[in-house]
Amino acid sequence: MRYFLGLFYLIPLISHALEVNITADMPSLDVLHAGKEITLQRNQNPDNKIADDYAKTSRACPPFCIQPMHLAEGVETVGELEVLAYLDKSSWGDKDILVIDSRTPDWLAKGTIPASINIPWTVFNLKNGANTLEITDIMTQQFGVKQVDDLLDFTEAKTLVLYCNGPWCGQSAISIKTLLSFGYPAHKIKWYRGGMQAWESFGFNTVKTKGK
Repeated sequence: MRYFLGLFYLIPLISHALEVNITADMPSLDVLHAGKEITLQRNQNPDNKIADDYAKTSRACPPFCIQPMHLAEGVETVGELEVLAYLDKSSWGDKDILVIDSRTPDWLAKGTIPASINIPWTVFNLKNGANTLEITDIMTQQFGVKQVDDLLDFTEAKTLVLYCNGPWCGQSAISIKTLLSFGYPAHKIKWYRGGMQAWESFGFNTVKTKGK
């Protein structure tokens, strides 16, 4: 079932009888993930609880420190409805948007957001020896950036929506800060700070996949 999706809400084409909707006007959303149509919806069991991996309240800081609400100047922090809007657009043909899971393959095996792709934060971690040429290749081959001689042209750069495990996880933050250091336009980067912890807390379904 398809829904027309604005930036902040969905308008259903056909009503769908669910007890637990996403919003009053949005029961579910169909997206494409790896060529397969998947229905995004919340868990219908009123007794469902968040998975143990995301139920912990205390992790050693560092490295698992609370992230700021505003990560960097010009980078917009978004919530679930905005993420759904970007997923809807990207999975049904908008080539100018990518939703990126920044986590490593061991976490992806536990579940990822349908219609997102995986580019691990380790690829962008310059402090731990990330390859600048590989980063440039990712930007030019996947993000719509063009390279002219030694310069990067971001005129047609895609809008990127990055996330990781949650407000205590700095993985997507590292990816974003590295992209900014390469000159990626801040207004073309969106940050889902809530990440998988928030996604799971709302009872959204996930898909298990192998990361890169």
